[in-house]
Amino acid sequence: MPNADRREQRVLVVAPHGRDADVISGVVARDGVDCEIVANAEALVDAVGNGAAAAIVAEEALSPQALARLSEWLGTQESWSDFPFVVLLAKRFGTAPAQLKATLGVLGNVILLERPLSADTLATAAASALRARRRQYQAREVLAQRAAVADELASLNAHLEARVDERTCALARANDRLTAEIMERERAQQAMAQAQKLEFLGRFTGGIAHDFNNLLNVIQGNMELIGMFSREDSTKERAATAQVACRRGAKLTSQLLSFARNQVLDLRPLPVKALFENVAALATPILGAGVRLSTATGGDVDAVLADTSQMEMALLNLIINARDAMTGQGAIDLRAVRAQPPAGALAAGDYVCVTVSDDGPGMSPEIAAKVFEPFFTTKGVGKGTGLGLSQVYGMAQQSGGGAFIRSAPGKGATVEIWLRAARDDGAREGMAAVDRQGLAGLKVLVVEDDGDVRAGIVDALLALGCNVSQAGGGTQGLAALAGGEPGLLVTDYLMPDMTGVELAVRARELFPRLPVLVATGYADMGAIESAIGSHAVLRKPFRLAELSAAVNRVVNLA
Repeated sequence: MPNADRREQRVLVVAPHGRDADVISGVVARDGVDCEIVANAEALVDAVGNGAAAAIVAEEALSPQALARLSEWLGTQESWSDFPFVVLLAKRFGTAPAQLKATLGVLGNVILLERPLSADTLATAAASALRARRRQYQAREVLAQRAAVADELASLNAHLEARVDERTCALARANDRLTAEIMERERAQQAMAQAQKLEFLGRFTGGIAHDFNNLLNVIQGNMELIGMFSREDSTKERAATAQVACRRGAKLTSQLLSFARNQVLDLRPLPVKALFENVAALATPILGAGVRLSTATGGDVDAVLADTSQMEMALLNLIINARDAMTGQGAIDLRAVRAQPPAGALAAGDYVCVTVSDDGPGMSPEIAAKVFEPFFTTKGVGKGTGLGLSQVYGMAQQSGGGAFIRSAPGKGATVEIWLRAARDDGAREGMAAVDRQGLAGLKVLVVEDDGDVRAGIVDALLALGCNVSQAGGGTQGLAALAGGEPGLLVTDYLMPDMTGVELAVRARELFPRLPVLVATGYADMGAIESAIGSHAVLRKPFRLAELSAAVNRVVNLA
């Protein structure tokens, strides 16, 4: 391939901090793509002028001066060109600032990736940008070829009698090009159909989770009421068994929802002993006979502030990594102790240090210093995607803590997850946290289109001593509100005539200080938080103690 052609196929990388540029270049180059590291965004314009297919740029490299030069160059592109950028964003909470939006507006054709991210995500984004650029090259070729055909036809018109055969050949070549364009269009349509199929699958999965959570809520609520009012121990035991099954079903729907939409961490007090028991039950069958797993919890350790599912997955990931490092023979120790983090490592406060230790071969200080990098791996080709410790690190930071590693050659490895200490108030178990006196006499309007679910919620509120009225949908709910202001509105999110958020907004037009509680198995959390706040959500299936706590929370905050 000529040098000019090779330059047009390369990917330029601009990441000024640390080894980011080398790591990014290595990930993209593994698919056979030529990569060139550029010192800064100002130099990027010169490099692009010499030919390039795409650019991967870290957000911190986009200075105002660099953007001015890039904008000037982008404005001089040829008509077929729309140069693609992959911009690596820093981790943010909330909406992007106006300055960042203006920056992205200058660049135009941009793929955004938020760090930390996986190697596969980066490689896929780079491949997408390369495909887009190659289609632009094809458009350039087609335009050039069409211009050539036009010139050729003009020449043929001047020498019609002498060049009939040559014109016929030209028409045949044009037909071949048209056929190729049609095939390319069909491939594009197939890709679009696949994307639409995946989007539908996500929506379908979310719908299944919503309906399944409704069914679980009916079972959960009735089993809890049976256990509360029954006088026979055998009946209470069977009701408790059914409630355990409901909680297992709720975990399944949580996994379905993680596919259907992005979920934020659900931070709440997580009992450490129960966490270790669940993780040990899941890990023991996959460790093999040669690996011993032991757990221990300090006497002063109660609970940590964490997301249950994310914490379970993090510990399972670390245990499996330890098993792989020991090649199936050795011991893994899972412990939790109250301790103070290293000076300056974390914000002041009370912490619990959860450690996963193994007696494997360990690692050198150089390798240990890299394990939290997003794309680092010690595993060979075909043996997995790597340690995955960047996800553990991100989860710990999002939870208000941190993650560290201690290792030395021949002395095994210990990964520490520091989390905020918490106290398990027992609200998840039994009826100890149910406030029946504090809610007595509270006027509640329940709006739910599913009759069985509505009946279960009504019965639960009656058991809490509330005065309950009900409606079968948003329109009926508004009609009921016209008769007077209740003390609380409890509504489902997904209903045929309007969503629970729409009902809440219209209800507060009538009664501005009306407390609202959205009970849902699947919802647009962004819409709920922007309208009435995240505190107003009760996830199905819920227990009576959770309903009691949620009602008290929204009523007291109103």
